[in-house]
Amino acid sequence: MSLVLQMRSERAKLNDQLQALAKIEADGGSLTAEQLSQFTSLESQINALTDKISRAEIAERASAAAAVPVSEGAQGIAGPPAVVSQLHKDTDPKVAMAQMVRLIVQAGGNQHQAAEMAKEQGFNSDVQMALSTVTPGAGGVLVPTNFSGGVIESLRPKSVVRRMGAVSLPLNNGNLTIPRITGNTSVSYIGTETDISLTGMTFGDLKLSAKKAAAIVPISNDLLAVAGVSPRVDQQVSSDLATSMALSEDLHFIRGSGVGVLPKGLRYWAPAGNIVPQPAGVTLADIDTFLGGLMLRLEVANVDLAACGWIMHPRTIRWLQSLRDGNGNKAYPEIDAGLLKGYKFALTTQIPTNLGAGGNESEIYFVNFADCYIGEDEALAIAISTEATYKDGNGDMISAFQRDQTLIRVISKHDFGPRHVESVAVGTAVTWGAGM
Repeated sequence: MSLVLQMRSERAKLNDQLQALAKIEADGGSLTAEQLSQFTSLESQINALTDKISRAEIAERASAAAAVPVSEGAQGIAGPPAVVSQLHKDTDPKVAMAQMVRLIVQAGGNQHQAAEMAKEQGFNSDVQMALSTVTPGAGGVLVPTNFSGGVIESLRPKSVVRRMGAVSLPLNNGNLTIPRITGNTSVSYIGTETDISLTGMTFGDLKLSAKKAAAIVPISNDLLAVAGVSPRVDQQVSSDLATSMALSEDLHFIRGSGVGVLPKGLRYWAPAGNIVPQPAGVTLADIDTFLGGLMLRLEVANVDLAACGWIMHPRTIRWLQSLRDGNGNKAYPEIDAGLLKGYKFALTTQIPTNLGAGGNESEIYFVNFADCYIGEDEALAIAISTEATYKDGNGDMISAFQRDQTLIRVISKHDFGPRHVESVAVGTAVTWGAGM
């Protein structure tokens, strides 16, 4: 058994123990202090193993890519040099997934024909095997876990919530319960022959349940037609899928209402006391006090600020970047280095700039991202169509048939939430830069 498989097996056993503890609370019970400590330890071990597995997989791929074909037979007689397909030798899981999707598109949804095409055109064995074994669905397939895992990894640089450090956890059977301490014990000084006051701890939990997210990526049929000449189409398909999924995630992980089928985003996880409107004044002192106030909300709640950061619309950071003090110096020169008041920031247009009665307000978030969890089912469902219609960014209906396009629809399941709501502060009614 390879090292990767051994570590995956070990991680699965640890996860079984963690789920058993979570089930105690899900069934209405309470965890003891020892069980809480064990839960935290298991969580750390799982995260550490996940990181090790990722590094080991990278090492295996690098080793396979660097392998040199042997030009001699078993008897030491030189034979013809091995033929290696230069076009399809890339074994990166996200690229392999794109190749699998493209072959299914070219085969008109016929999975068996796609597998034959993969064999004939010299695609890697993992792509051929995937097409032979994946589970067919309604007009599509369920992507193998190793491929979909590669796509999820590629989301990280595109999704600001993931990039800022939100922790990914597996959603086994679609649900995950994470216990948390909501109240701590306290110790007080007493006088002689005075009764010692009672103290205790209170507990709560974060419940994550799978929410279905879907994205549609239109791809030109002309682009698919030249796939055999230009292997870059695979990277483009993979990038488009990841971008579409990342935009959907950010939209809901940041501002999802949590009503019905939607995940609850940071905006609605934040407690009322951590939601602070922008002050009326726009002096440098007003601005600095406002930003510091958002940070203070987390500090007074004893939140660990080491993994904190800001997310905001580009309009906001560009306005802050343009501020000057009385001597003409930049008010926040660290912005040029990707920091604001000592903490990293990320920009996304998924935070609106048309909020409020005037239609010109935005928001700014200060969050401990290490306390934010993304529970996800790593299985992805892919479907294709050359005849369906879709809405573009302006809400206009587009016919894929008329535009000579192929639509690729990807569906994933996940949920989002912070372990402690005190780890989220939101600045609202931000009009900075509205006139830019």
